Amino acid sequence: MTPELMQITIFTLAVALVATATLLVPGTLLAWLLARSEFPGKALLETVVSLPLVMPPVATGLILLWVFGTRGPFGGLGFEIIFTWKAVVLAMAIMGLPLLVRTARPGFEQVPRRYELMAESLGAGRLRVLWTITLPLALRSVIGGTLLAFSRALGEFGATVVVAGSIPGRTLTLPVAIYTATETGQDRQAAALLAISVTMAFGAVWVSNRLVYATSKNPG
Repeated sequence: MTPELMQITIFTLAVALVATATLLVPGTLLAWLLARSEFPGKALLETVVSLPLVMPPVATGLILLWVFGTRGPFGGLGFEIIFTWKAVVLAMAIMGLPLLVRTARPGFEQVPRRYELMAESLGAGRLRVLWTITLPLALRSVIGGTLLAFSRALGEFGATVVVAGSIPGRTLTLPVAIYTATETGQDRQAAALLAISVTMAFGAVWVSNRLVYATSKNPG
């Protein structure tokens, strides 16, 4: 592997890990909330969370560009996001969030409610029940969803290229590099980048599927 390919690979892995860590807590809480609560606007929240799955990624990137650009509502807060590594993390996190939520939610739904009610009857608060009872029993689904979100982050292209561009050494990820190499006729480099990308994505998805399958066979 050439130094350039190594740099692109390490950068992609690093920002994908940061993006996955960023969405882990809010994504897990969203999955738990949707699985265990009924409230006004629940259907709307579910729809908003799922939107990145059905919208064109470039459309999601354009929305992020409008929101976090210099003229957007978050553009004048004194910190730069667009066309930096932070924009890559943002795009990856937004695109990976629905996969975490939709994978972890069934795991929470399969946790027997009686365990939670027993803990609550002994005086445990709702968050303590989540941390000590519900989350450990749904952990396989949460990990599976996290790995799916990570694999989605590794393959994110459309939103990333809109909000972060393809700046070598700053925002160039594996998918963007594959596209650039293909467009410029660098077929060998594109093939090498593709092999790296497929290998990493395959590993993450395989482990995720094993965890989710184990959960479905042994709920609770």
